[in-house]
Amino acid sequence: QVQLVESGGGLVQAGGSLRLSCTASRRTFSNLMMSWFRQAPGAEREFVAGITWTAGSTYYLDSVKGRFTISRENAAKTVYLQMNSLKPEDTAVYYCAAGLGSSPKGYEYWSQGTQVTVSS
Repeated sequence: QVQLVESGGGLVQAGGSLRLSCTASRRTFSNLMMSWFRQAPGAEREFVAGITWTAGSTYYLDSVKGRFTISRENAAKTVYLQMNSLKPEDTAVYYCAAGLGSSPKGYEYWSQGTQVTVSS
């Protein structure tokens, strides 16, 4: 069974940084995109950033451009999300996922989620 295991969430003050990691077990997803989504209370799950395994092409939600960076380490089957200049509105549960596109419906594999809380 494929698993995506993430780590790195926590509590940080506004303006601070966090790095999330997501490691895939048992297989790689060379034909898929690895992405980060987030879901705040009462809100829909939204696409934050994505990266293709092969070309390393990246995609971002407009509100995180210039603050968040997605990267991958193919040999380790790990994807990272470096989050800088965090804002209270970034508070959410963050998930990594393997699939295609920017809609959650395009993703079959999901991590367990990690809480990111940004205090003002």
